[in-house]
Amino acid sequence: MGRGLVRAIALFPYMIPTIVAVILWKWLLNDTYGIVNYWLFALGIVRDPISWLGADNIMLSVIVMSVWQFFPFVLLSILARLQTIPPELYEAAKVDGASAVSRFLHITLPQIRGILFVVILLRSIWMFTKFDTVWLIGEGAGAGRFIRTLPVYAYMRTLTYYQAGLGAALAVIMFAILIVCTVIYFRMFRKEADIG
Repeated sequence: MGRGLVRAIALFPYMIPTIVAVILWKWLLNDTYGIVNYWLFALGIVRDPISWLGADNIMLSVIVMSVWQFFPFVLLSILARLQTIPPELYEAAKVDGASAVSRFLHITLPQIRGILFVVILLRSIWMFTKFDTVWLIGEGAGAGRFIRTLPVYAYMRTLTYYQAGLGAALAVIMFAILIVCTVIYFRMFRKEADIG
């Protein structure tokens, strides 16, 4: 029962569309009637409401929302790999007198290294090309210029200011940056594998 509930809760944010997540978080973080400000005020943590979607805090709000929205992908990927680690490895380490920290460092981490590589790579690419969340939460709240990412900037140059050449150039530059970062990441991972 407990594991099923954890899986259901973990899957929830990943199964809903981005627009629903944005509407939910805009409601939660609203400075007038949002639940976050209500509880911060009720617990005596703050005296005045915080403008979570204003210029000062919008970046933090987008980060929290993105982490919440995609943690199930990371959680389920790592959980799936953890369940395939043979228990005999842990039993042998216990017999040898290895502590819990030592078992984690020498058994668990090497076993999940491959999935961590994939998860970090995919999440980095997805966050670098993030458009929908940033556009929906930033432009609607009026603080879009404070969280303007390259995809949003390329979109605005192409479709708002009708500078298709500049928008295309930005897209090519983004692609080149992703390729360079991915090649560096693969080489670092290969060097670690050769050392380990």
